[in-house]
Amino acid sequence: MPQDSVAPPLSDTAPPPAAGPAPGSAFDWLDTARAERQRAGLVRALRPRPADCPLLDLAGNDYLGLSRHPEVTHAAAEAAQLWGAGATGSRLVSGSTELHARLEAELAAFCGFEAALVLSSGYAANLAAVTALTAPGTLVVSDAGNHASLIDGCRLSRARTEVAPHADPEAVGGTLAGHDGRALVVTDSVFSVDGDAAPLPALAAACRSHGAALLVDDAHGLGVLGDGGRGALAAAGLAGDADVVATVTLSKSLGSQGGAVLGPARVIEHLVNTARTFIFDTGLAPAAAGGALAALRLIGREPERAARAGEVARELHRRLTAAGLTAVRPDAAVVSVRAPSPEAAVRWATDCRTAGLAVGCFRPPSVPDGISRLRLTARADLTDSQLDRAVGTIVATAPPMN
Repeated sequence: MPQDSVAPPLSDTAPPPAAGPAPGSAFDWLDTARAERQRAGLVRALRPRPADCPLLDLAGNDYLGLSRHPEVTHAAAEAAQLWGAGATGSRLVSGSTELHARLEAELAAFCGFEAALVLSSGYAANLAAVTALTAPGTLVVSDAGNHASLIDGCRLSRARTEVAPHADPEAVGGTLAGHDGRALVVTDSVFSVDGDAAPLPALAAACRSHGAALLVDDAHGLGVLGDGGRGALAAAGLAGDADVVATVTLSKSLGSQGGAVLGPARVIEHLVNTARTFIFDTGLAPAAAGGALAALRLIGREPERAARAGEVARELHRRLTAAGLTAVRPDAAVVSVRAPSPEAAVRWATDCRTAGLAVGCFRPPSVPDGISRLRLTARADLTDSQLDRAVGTIVATAPPMN
């Protein structure tokens, strides 16, 4: 063999690495994204609150003031002591307790449905319901103002999704008319941004004209609407109907944590066997189940709490609009007050906080219409003097409205 064809001897040292991106550069795009958020006034940050927060809270969703009620907190602590700090596994393995079963039975009975299934969050409940009740080829008609969890459920469902104009039953019916096969209409009962209610009777009629099912997220209706707070579907006379399914959260009017799907028993049985956010998720912690059950029983004994939440919402709206601010008339316990820009909304909320009042601040992309606003929670336990203070602070700190 010619000498020049012999392979060179192996070197004891590795060749230098080829030139390429510097370590850590894979996430350099995050700096650009952050700069874009800063320019748009859309930077968000966590703000941990202390246990003894001195602020008057109109930002959370504790509509009935039950998250710190002694009966609710005692029941949560008692459940943790009895059942443990966590559920220990999926509810199909070890995470389902007698406490979960009692909560499901009493929640279904209170809201007027045949059965219920408790999950780890309201978000998980919406994902479970939408994905388990659809398939490729199903038509899903989704309201343009729906919560992100319903939107994400539609995306994960692999179904054909059509977005209908906000609160427009006629448009929903027109969309259904062009489809031959399974169909599901999904809507919030009370929309979380502006606090307006969906036209549920008209939506149900549109569904029934075309053989579609109706799925309603009643997160902001439970505890506030209906007889004694039994929810928007009870108020509309639709609770328990064979073609209606509801989802709720345990983290708003019930002051706890978790979510549930309510509907016909065969729907709930189907979810137990097919809903991935139920099958593959750890069960709701016993403390949350115990607290929610105690809150549910308390609401049953004190139905006046629901009426009071509505009264506070309407009074907030009346006073704020009388002061010249633009607020959406509330159908439940959410009061939305418009701001001239995202930056103005942030400053307004910050000025309120400095003055001792916590308010919600909603900006794009959290709002479907691109309009920034303050979002106020009308709590049933708000006193008249606290109401005076809240209105005075919001009006005094309001930015110029262009």
